[in-house]
Amino acid sequence: KNLRDMTSWNHTVVTYFQFLPFSSIPEIQGSLFCLVLLMYLSTLLGNTLIIVITMVDAALHSPMYFFLKNLSFLEIGYTTSTIPKMLVNFLSQRKSISFLGCATQMYAFALLGITECCLLAAMAYDRYVAICHPLHYTTMMSWNVCFLLSAVSWLMGVLVAFGQTAFSFTLPFCGPNRINHFFCDLPPLLKLACVDTYKNEIITYIIAVLFLMVPFLLIIVSYVQILHTIFKMPSASDKRKTFSTCSSHLVVVTLFYGSGIVTYLRPKAHSSSSNKLLSLSYTLMSPMMNPLIYSLRNKEVKQALKRLIAK
Repeated sequence: KNLRDMTSWNHTVVTYFQFLPFSSIPEIQGSLFCLVLLMYLSTLLGNTLIIVITMVDAALHSPMYFFLKNLSFLEIGYTTSTIPKMLVNFLSQRKSISFLGCATQMYAFALLGITECCLLAAMAYDRYVAICHPLHYTTMMSWNVCFLLSAVSWLMGVLVAFGQTAFSFTLPFCGPNRINHFFCDLPPLLKLACVDTYKNEIITYIIAVLFLMVPFLLIIVSYVQILHTIFKMPSASDKRKTFSTCSSHLVVVTLFYGSGIVTYLRPKAHSSSSNKLLSLSYTLMSPMMNPLIYSLRNKEVKQALKRLIAK
């Protein structure tokens, strides 16, 4: 990127950013609003229901459901950091956000996203211990260990997101202020800076590798060990029953990491439209699907839901 005229910084300072429309076809804005609103409300309802069930049902007071409750809380915050503003923009002529509002949105989104990456790895470790070391499960996955894994996940999110956001918003923004996205994500925002952002892009890539690929690789290693243990079981019914306890988590990991890795680690030669669709996948589709995946594929959750309805 060519260095822009530094003398213009004193004359034009960006105080707000403006989002480009999600679609170039104005006639479908209303339909998109209704669809996204329905998906958002489904996300809130489903994840809130998971939190309530895991809190009130004693049968679900275990490490696995402790992490699931944390995941549902994260999903609610994750979608709320972006989708309400997107819905407002669907109905607004001036699709803008203040400079501080953009920084806040980016920080919240990065914090919750990084925390979720770490938490999904912790959930994979929980399943690994439960299946590969069942006799030592209560000691290896004590409540102290669970709280520690959860706290470390949140701490990583808080610290890394703060550093990344602060480093990005100290850049000078003096020219175009139109973000080709539906929220303040880092890659499209860096394109608006008035200086060369090569260092920021390298740091963003390193963070993506550390907090996308490293947890993802840890999850893969955990599941390789899990599958190895399952294949050694003599009974086919035991194999199915054991695998069913971690299949929901595996589906969630595939949805979340698949879209995230493609978005942040693929080469730059891709369209903004595909970026928006991929971002919508991990900011809304994945959080909406998680409660359905865990409730439809998990007998304990379905039984707890029946007990809650009966009460």
